[in-house]
Amino acid sequence: MLNFDLLDLRYQPYPIGAIRPAMADDVYAECLRAFPDAELFEYIGEVGHKFSLSEKFAAKNYKRLIKREPVWEAMHRWVKSRDFLESTFAALSERDVDLGYEAPSAMLSLQRRIKNLQRGRGRPLERYTARFEFSMLPAAGGSVIPHTDNPEKVVTIVINMVGEGEWTASHGGGTDVLRPRDDKLNFERLNNRRPACEEFEILHTYPFLPNQAVVFTKTFNSWHGVRPMTGQDSSVMRRSLTINIEAS
Repeated sequence: MLNFDLLDLRYQPYPIGAIRPAMADDVYAECLRAFPDAELFEYIGEVGHKFSLSEKFAAKNYKRLIKREPVWEAMHRWVKSRDFLESTFAALSERDVDLGYEAPSAMLSLQRRIKNLQRGRGRPLERYTARFEFSMLPAAGGSVIPHTDNPEKVVTIVINMVGEGEWTASHGGGTDVLRPRDDKLNFERLNNRRPACEEFEILHTYPFLPNQAVVFTKTFNSWHGVRPMTGQDSSVMRRSLTINIEAS
């Protein structure tokens, strides 16, 4: 469902890049048509000003939606599949981002596999799980505060859900790549701190564009966020689909 061939990465301060177009036009159009209604979401205030619909938030609504909408049932099946994990890791590995996963080989001895695991390589694919979340940020003040993601996260993919001409660029809504102004904030493995936007410089912004996916890895300094948006209409939403790969 994602065209990883078009993934264009930058490597500083951590691996992050974009895919555009992320999906085939017909699949993307169906995702836009079936994007869930606002009343299904749960408000999440501790991470900024956003609404979520996922396995964790408004979970009953999420499960019902997956069952009744074929495009989301197919997305759910794909995200939970081995093929999704392998294709994501392969796309990153081809771009020199080695996350330690190696496809098993019958040629490797048990002793070699144990050594690989001790060195942080060869983690079995079964140790990874994936899930996806529907997200909405109001154009009037919606935001995601600077953060590095929880320690169990490995890869995040944020797919914008907006039609051509539906979004006003002056509202903002882009994903910011951040670097702390104070070096003491640079190491944030546990994702416990909640610093203000003003404590960071913006190195790059991936604008909120139709059919674009932003892909990045969790690191000790993978600071990112969405600045408070400046629209006036609270009914206008920055809609997205976020896929997370996590390690157990």
